[in-house]
Amino acid sequence: MPLVVQKYGGTSVGSVERIKAVADRVRRSAAGGDRIVVVVSAMAGETDRLFALAGQLGAHPNPRETDVLVSTGEQVSAALLAIRLQALGLPAVSLLASQLRLTTDSNHGRARIKSIDVRRVLQALEDGNIVVAAGYQGVDSLGNITTLGRGASDLSAVALAAALRAHRCEICTDVEGVFTADPNICPPARKLSRISYDEMLELAGLGAKVLQARSVELAKRFKVPVVVRSSFTDAPGTWVGEEDKAMEDVLVSGVTLDRNQSKITLTGVEDRPGLAAKIFGPIAKAGIVVDMIIQNASAEGRTDLTFTVSRGDLLRALELVKEVAAQIGAGGVRYEEQVAKVSVVGCGMRSHAGVAARMFEVLAREGINIEMIATSEIKISSVVNIKYGELAVRVLHDALVGNCGAGSYKEER
Repeated sequence: MPLVVQKYGGTSVGSVERIKAVADRVRRSAAGGDRIVVVVSAMAGETDRLFALAGQLGAHPNPRETDVLVSTGEQVSAALLAIRLQALGLPAVSLLASQLRLTTDSNHGRARIKSIDVRRVLQALEDGNIVVAAGYQGVDSLGNITTLGRGASDLSAVALAAALRAHRCEICTDVEGVFTADPNICPPARKLSRISYDEMLELAGLGAKVLQARSVELAKRFKVPVVVRSSFTDAPGTWVGEEDKAMEDVLVSGVTLDRNQSKITLTGVEDRPGLAAKIFGPIAKAGIVVDMIIQNASAEGRTDLTFTVSRGDLLRALELVKEVAAQIGAGGVRYEEQVAKVSVVGCGMRSHAGVAARMFEVLAREGINIEMIATSEIKISSVVNIKYGELAVRVLHDALVGNCGAGSYKEER
């Protein structure tokens, strides 16, 4: 009997009626002969509510206690779904991370998985149960509850699928699959039937919210077949798997927009070895991820250094940068609180030239200035003014993927 891991997000289990609908889907899967392990998120909005409660009681809540608090959201969802499955006459048991022995490091709020002992899961399946596992949470070597980071129920599901050698991992969410662009920005965007791990990893890291990036990385490492599909319909989803020749023939698979970016510039930095390490060392130590970096050509021994961070990290990054700027005698620090990062992704770019030139040509035709550029084998990203972000997605999708009705948006500026 095939073993299938199904993950349901917060919207999918957001109410009693939605939990009943999920239970019906699970029942149909079980009736089809699958052995089922279900991973659930907290009900929509619950994790935010719990974080807000912690914030009302302390300006800087203890991370360990915060993890104890926010992990309860998934515990509630798992128990409720198990109760509903039992009411339908299906044997079911809910398991928390401590019962799964999903062991992590002790980095509260951003813990990384070290191991999973699946013996209890396998025994529960052997006994004829549907297993309902709480996502997002883990336990460290001392028995402390940890959490894996926001959106990490995807990671829990893929990790379990890898450990169990599951036939597939279904990520059931509020969209029907992976699209060539956000349909809310570009309504004619098309759903992809298949996409490679590498493309999905780039898209997830560039603002596409369909899959958490760490889950894609893990799926690639352990070759877990993943399908992204809607929990609201029976429409076929998007398969995420290994790259093949057909994928290479597609030049650009998707266009993404990330509005959650801030830009910081250090001016008048002395151009000598070691200063970059002094600037970025404290930022890295604080756990702040730097995305794009550019350094201007040196003039009279001084240069400007610009980089981007997520908006949530801006204030802390600014504090650290201003301290370093004073120490190294930099000219000053400037920042933009919100910029847009627009990216095109596609395996076909490995073997086809000219995508970057076409991208820059399209943006220039619309009068959109490019502030920063970053590339990889299958990605080109440009930072632009936030007010042009959506327009950039439309015109790039139109030019590189397919018609997005971009002409009707040209006067919106």
